[in-house]
Amino acid sequence: MNRRHGLDWVLMGAVGLLVLIGTLLVWSATSSREALTGGDSTAYLAKQLVNVAIGVVLMVMVMATDHRWLRIIVPAIYAASALGLVLVLVMGTTINGSRSWLMIGGMSIQPSEFAKLAVVVGMALLVSERAAWSRPVGVVDVAAMLAVAGLPAALILLQPDLGTMLVLTATVFGMLAVAGVPRRWVGGLLAGGIAVAALAISAGVLKQYQIDRFMAFTNPALDPRGAGYNTEQARIAVGNGGIFGQGLFDGSQTKSGFVPEQHTDFIFTVAGEELGLLGAGLVIALLGVIVWRALAIAVRAEDMFGRVAAAGIACWIGFQAFQNIGMCLGIMPVTGVPLPFVSYGGSSMFAAMLAVGVLQNIHLRSSSAIPTAFTTPTRHLVRR
Repeated sequence: MNRRHGLDWVLMGAVGLLVLIGTLLVWSATSSREALTGGDSTAYLAKQLVNVAIGVVLMVMVMATDHRWLRIIVPAIYAASALGLVLVLVMGTTINGSRSWLMIGGMSIQPSEFAKLAVVVGMALLVSERAAWSRPVGVVDVAAMLAVAGLPAALILLQPDLGTMLVLTATVFGMLAVAGVPRRWVGGLLAGGIAVAALAISAGVLKQYQIDRFMAFTNPALDPRGAGYNTEQARIAVGNGGIFGQGLFDGSQTKSGFVPEQHTDFIFTVAGEELGLLGAGLVIALLGVIVWRALAIAVRAEDMFGRVAAAGIACWIGFQAFQNIGMCLGIMPVTGVPLPFVSYGGSSMFAAMLAVGVLQNIHLRSSSAIPTAFTTPTRHLVRR
């Protein structure tokens, strides 16, 4: 259906609706916050519209790029992402306990958002080179893929940005599975990751406020005015919405500003309170459609690069959405990750729209069915 009509219009429609809803929610979350807006109720609406416009331009640029060039520039994308993460550690700005932002003029950039895409396309390129020689995944291949993910992961952990680390970890495991890594290896890597996490906690790598957030996640009543405050207020806001919500711009918790960072990390609470179960459910459904289309594009991809990259994007967006919504509902710890396509923020919007551009690029290449030097027929792949 979609392949005969060029672009994947179902994916485009879901992204468009989600961005529209997110922009309205950002406007609602900030319109009554004079401390944020300086008295201009539309200040963040204008900023978010600019973010969306830039994101659309970036998406179109990636869609229009010949896929062979897209693969050629992957190393440059990866190097630029790693450089950005290094610069954050050297001259970054600390916000909410994490040194994750670079201030460029009057604009803040979060390189870790772009690192997710860099890891996805970097690992996909490595896997595709292996598939081009029709050989199964070996120890060297797995080590190389983990090295590609390991450098950005180490730099992100030094910030420290635990939320992005969780998203990156889930994405890497998903891509390893799609790439054909034997299950016993995936299980061993998972066990090793848990051991490293436990060692990091015992060695004091995590900050105390991050540990407090995990403790508050297990029992918000332990510190209702401190680490558990966000979770308690988020639950109250979502619960206030009921089935149909209190109406856009009319949420009592939202207007009163009880939920911190409500236009960014806790944007889903605005949807829950003002749009109710139906509106919040629509947001979740649209995110589900995006993940579904990404997986469908992965299945139809005619080369390993497209298959692994599309699956990696699906894992990235799917887990990040789960993590963000889960912390708003109190079923996941508060880690400070934005809701893709919905939360306010340029870096998050740019990275997400670039990912959509990559998906559409892969889809268009599959639709054309034109063999190239980079295309590996599916029947030649060796699976274990």
